[in-house]
Amino acid sequence: MEFIRRLLGLCRTPLPENPECWTFANGVLEVNLERAPELRNPGGALRLEGKALPQRVLVVRDEDGGYIAFRNACSHAGRRLDPLSNGRVRCCSVGKSTFERDGHRISGSAKKDITVYPVERQDDRLRIPLN
Repeated sequence: MEFIRRLLGLCRTPLPENPECWTFANGVLEVNLERAPELRNPGGALRLEGKALPQRVLVVRDEDGGYIAFRNACSHAGRRLDPLSNGRVRCCSVGKSTFERDGHRISGSAKKDITVYPVERQDDRLRIPLN
């Protein structure tokens, strides 16, 4: 089953339980943490796409309680990413390209690093500039 998921490029990270947990305006993605239960615990992740968002974004809560935002596209074939431990992410394709929390490629088919966006926390909100 896992091989079929990877062959089809199906990621494990679901869309948000509450689609109203995020907004995008003026180049800034904003996530309301009170409405995003997926990010309450370390290792949690939120897959954001649609709503005029210029690219898919994966937000991950790391083991230290911080947040990391990745452009949710592998540099090899553009497939979505899923979180691993220690803030690392892996492409959901058969090639299993894996990247560090800073976007640096560790292994797999990808030859380039991926984009990591700065995350600023303000009380119960995350602000992520995408430009």
